[in-house]
Amino acid sequence: MSLPTKSFAVLGAGITGLTAAHRLVQQGCRVRVFERLDRIGGSVATERIDGWLIERGPNSVLEGEPAMSALIKELGLESKRQVANQAAKKRFIVRYGQVLPTPMGPGSFFGTNLFSFGAKCRIMGELFQRRRTRPTDVSLEQLVCDHFGPEIVAYGLNPFVGGVYAGIPAKLSAQHSFPAVWNAEREHGSIIRGMIAAAKARKARGEPRGGIISFEGGLQTLIDTLGSALPAGAVTLNAQVERLQPGPRWTVTWRDSQGEHSEEFDGVLSALPAAGLAALRIGAGDERPLALLGEIEQPPVASLFLGYRREQVQHPVDGFGALIPAAEKFSMLGVLFSSTLFPRRAPDGHVALTVMVGGARQPEIAHLAPADLLRRVQPELQQLLGVTGEPIFQRHSLWTRAIPQYNLGYERFLTAMDAVEQAHPGFWLGGQARDGIAMPACLAAGEKLAARALGR
Repeated sequence: MSLPTKSFAVLGAGITGLTAAHRLVQQGCRVRVFERLDRIGGSVATERIDGWLIERGPNSVLEGEPAMSALIKELGLESKRQVANQAAKKRFIVRYGQVLPTPMGPGSFFGTNLFSFGAKCRIMGELFQRRRTRPTDVSLEQLVCDHFGPEIVAYGLNPFVGGVYAGIPAKLSAQHSFPAVWNAEREHGSIIRGMIAAAKARKARGEPRGGIISFEGGLQTLIDTLGSALPAGAVTLNAQVERLQPGPRWTVTWRDSQGEHSEEFDGVLSALPAAGLAALRIGAGDERPLALLGEIEQPPVASLFLGYRREQVQHPVDGFGALIPAAEKFSMLGVLFSSTLFPRRAPDGHVALTVMVGGARQPEIAHLAPADLLRRVQPELQQLLGVTGEPIFQRHSLWTRAIPQYNLGYERFLTAMDAVEQAHPGFWLGGQARDGIAMPACLAAGEKLAARALGR
């Protein structure tokens, strides 16, 4: 006699929710994915227009998470996988109002003009730091300053954090925003020695070094393939989940253009962003036990995808892109050299640049109208990259609530999520607000959600 098929509701059709649903279906479960938007993918959104490939969200992914590599192989996407061009290894940081290459090895490190002689000595001396156990969390800025000094914070950490989190190092929690750095200090003293040890450990486990990848059709390829792997009708779009009612079986109530609907499930997996979790009602009343998560800072980020004829851009754009420290007083967080990263991102003889603005540093700039934003960044592009004239193609994207900031005190949000799970067996939480902001971390969060729901 076969056991009855388990059924699960999955809230959110981003990479976390889709991965969780895929794993549950593989184990013979019935799954229904609820998505508020009219498409799947969350922040991943790719468009191809007239020979230009535009990533409106993440532009690439670091294939360093084993779950990511395994899923790509499993979905049969290896033939569509694109490895970033060799030139993408080169990175730039703006200092003295100009684009300077970041050091790529000992020789270039000692010869670079990016850092002063004193800062270089401080970096070398960091190798001899002793282990340190801090009694409390500190800001990422404080931790890195303790190891490398203020110049590295201003011209190394600050632009890096602007590119990853669109955040401010003085506000971010060292323990939660970059746990690998926090643990390196605790276990090795030196952050550099800790990173070297982590790389050796990955190699010993047989894990390949993560490279920058995408797909021929952009990152949307992974999303669409995951969605297609689910049974027909498994994803319900334009569905606003209104309430979860716990019980022997969970009742999910949602609303769409046809009205309100309800359905029962054995359990509920949530991959909602912080705002969605904050609004979620659980129980018969109006209780929103995760309302605290509405306080998580998620500043707006806007991007301008700009296409130019090659002769309009003097810089060779021979790298990943350029990050801009706050100390340089530019409007841009950074600019990606999109057509250099991967092939066929721009028509032949053309250059594609993706300008990022806003974040926690200057949130007001993200809300500028596209024409006003272009006028604001054009002089900066001319100064840094020698861009002349108007773009022949442009595309504007705005994420009003972009990357969750794992700021100091973030543990109170994690504690709230833990408490709700403990109070409501059969309800599991995961995703960007809990498990890390990068796409591989969100994918791994989906794997973990499914495993927990299956009791593994």
